[in-house]
Amino acid sequence: MILQLVRLQKVGGGMPLSTTPYAVVVEDDPIISMETAYILEEAGFRIHECFDGDEALAHLGDHWERTVLLFSDVDMPGRTNGFALARHVAEHWPRIEIVIASGHVSPNAGDMPDKATFLSKPFNRRTVLEHLARILPNEKKPEPLRKAAL
Repeated sequence: MILQLVRLQKVGGGMPLSTTPYAVVVEDDPIISMETAYILEEAGFRIHECFDGDEALAHLGDHWERTVLLFSDVDMPGRTNGFALARHVAEHWPRIEIVIASGHVSPNAGDMPDKATFLSKPFNRRTVLEHLARILPNEKKPEPLRKAAL
């Protein structure tokens, strides 16, 4: 717990926590979740990790106003897969940017809201950072991502 608090305080290169944007990572594979969270922390986000879409909906219901990015897998346990989660977020919290990722499923027409983008797995740090730099408006980019040489 203490290590996690110290890690959160260092996110964003000394940026005050109150101005550091949040990203929600939704992934049922703990290794992929941890790696994705690390990449996004390195980009300057504070992270909340959720195991499935149902947990993410509950979290976002309470914390949507601080969240600027949803980064979700498609196939997860529970009632809400990544596509349904993306559609719900786009409808209820349209200011949240959405990235959907999968190594098994590609989106068909109508699977994702127009504002959502898709990344194929496996992805690496550079791919994620380049994608975020391209899709996020400047006002939603954490300072480290704005300054990153990609």
